[in-house]
Amino acid sequence: MNDYYADLGVSRDANAQDIKKAYHKRARRLHPDVNPGPEAEAEFKKVSQAYDVLSDSTKRAAYDRGQDPYAGANQNFGQGFSFTDIMDAFFGGAAAGSRGPRSRTQRGQDALVRLDIDLRTAVFGNQETVVIDTATRCATCTGSGSQPGTGTRTCSSCSGRGEVQSVQRSFLGQVMTTRPCPECRGFGEIIEQPCVDCAGDGRIRARRDLTIKVPGGVDSGTRIQLSGEGEVGPGGGGAGDLYVEIAVRPHDTFRRRGDDLHCSVQVPMTAAALGATLTVETFDGPTEVDLQAGSQPQDTVTLDGQGVTHLRGSGRGDLIVHLDVRVPTKLDDNQRDLLARLAEERGESRPEGRLAPANNGFLGKLKEAFSAR
Repeated sequence: MNDYYADLGVSRDANAQDIKKAYHKRARRLHPDVNPGPEAEAEFKKVSQAYDVLSDSTKRAAYDRGQDPYAGANQNFGQGFSFTDIMDAFFGGAAAGSRGPRSRTQRGQDALVRLDIDLRTAVFGNQETVVIDTATRCATCTGSGSQPGTGTRTCSSCSGRGEVQSVQRSFLGQVMTTRPCPECRGFGEIIEQPCVDCAGDGRIRARRDLTIKVPGGVDSGTRIQLSGEGEVGPGGGGAGDLYVEIAVRPHDTFRRRGDDLHCSVQVPMTAAALGATLTVETFDGPTEVDLQAGSQPQDTVTLDGQGVTHLRGSGRGDLIVHLDVRVPTKLDDNQRDLLARLAEERGESRPEGRLAPANNGFLGKLKEAFSAR
């Protein structure tokens, strides 16, 4: 009697998974398609028979008792070892059985479109219109694929099963394979008169406008999912989803960082020195900005709650106003005399070029800007 455990290279207490792995490894190496020749074929038969016995609990128990594992069965190895068993060992699962005809109706694919919006829409949200060019259900045949007044007939080649079988001879005996029917393409039925508009597909390509709600707080790269607004599937199947990817156009005045907005306001030197109230045009309309006396270039004033709407949650970010203090470049004689008297009053007629600490002034602000990134 053959030593089936030795043929597979496993111990006598090996479990079913170990036996399957061992056979999988050897069968891959010895299969005639990979290793042609009579010696490899004989070895392949031997390990296949060992797997046939050890993978069957009844046969294995009889073999372990020293009995003929095939005794009492009306089959020998060449007949009892099925093609399904081989496919199970090769691919880790049973060979595909009878699947039956496949449905002509299938779900459609998802679609992706881009929507360009301005910054104001990103701040507050708005209704926007997108143009979609996707597959829609054919109006002539309502998705059936058949010319109105006609239908389908059962495929004569597969008798409606959607698959055909063929038998091939091999060293293991006769092997039956199953494949989709080439005449009906696996559907089991044939459209007698395909629709002239969709050629039997049940759908056509069309362009349509879709109005969507863009919520406040979106940013470039945000995707809005619209269920059932994508492409209609073959055979008039359900539509996939539509994804609208947002792209926010740059604004001439405002810049966005997170949910905060930033802008720059030109301030006269005298207003920065004396303090003033300026009116600034924002997305919320004209807004007063109070400048403290002695405001410096690049100082900021924060307007709470005038930024971008939070996409998740309530409230809005802030509007950060950066002061751009402007020094006059052209002075008349009277203005020059006034500034000269001011400089003399402040003892600044002959100013000294003192170096400022690195953590203050312009260099400090530049460092803070880079560290905040």
